[in-house]
Amino acid sequence: MDALLSIRDLRVAYGGVEVVHGVSLEVREGECVALIGANGAGKSSTLRAICGLVPARAGSIRFDGREIANAPGHRIVRAGITMCPEGRQVFPQMTTLQNLRMGAYARSDDEQARDLEAMMDMFPILRERAHQPAGTLSGGEQEMLAIARALMARPRLCIFDEPSLGLAPRIVAEVGETIARIKAMGKTILLVEQNSSMALRLADRAYLFEAGEIVLSGSGEELQAHPEVARAYLGH
Repeated sequence: MDALLSIRDLRVAYGGVEVVHGVSLEVREGECVALIGANGAGKSSTLRAICGLVPARAGSIRFDGREIANAPGHRIVRAGITMCPEGRQVFPQMTTLQNLRMGAYARSDDEQARDLEAMMDMFPILRERAHQPAGTLSGGEQEMLAIARALMARPRLCIFDEPSLGLAPRIVAEVGETIARIKAMGKTILLVEQNSSMALRLADRAYLFEAGEIVLSGSGEELQAHPEVARAYLGH
């Protein structure tokens, strides 16, 4: 099967400091692929390059057969990629409902109202908080809002950047269950997650980043069983 997302020899730098050193990876349609590794290993920088938030110094990023490296962010969204960003990044002064509608900003079809109802059904707390400023929601509620907002774009590839960061253990479990539900819907997922155990349970395949490079890849089960991964990232 051809990859929906294919990255070859990607290099990313901030100023003169290169943080991603020739990374190559792929995500096939319907897969959940996890990127794991320590903070500063280059995972989030890779995601930001995919989404056009930071420039690619070199290399190729192809989505559905088309080159998107260094394309503007709005073009990447319209191509079918959305990101649920680290730290939620909701619009705090806007209501929950307005935030959700912003997720469909690039759409021009007439099914947005139906999708909005579907998100309210999927996340009942958002219906309760519909007219509440998003900045007054709890961290877990904001994470659900950020996920629903991303889904409102009807993405072909949904990217999650550290969705459990800063959340209580009970909410982390809910986030994991939510991503599993989205996977069961047939969505293609690229996941960066500090909770490596959760990420590998969800993942069909995974890549281990160290110091801006991929040092190990395989199925989620294979990486869970790998002695180095178990010792350094799973606490075994």
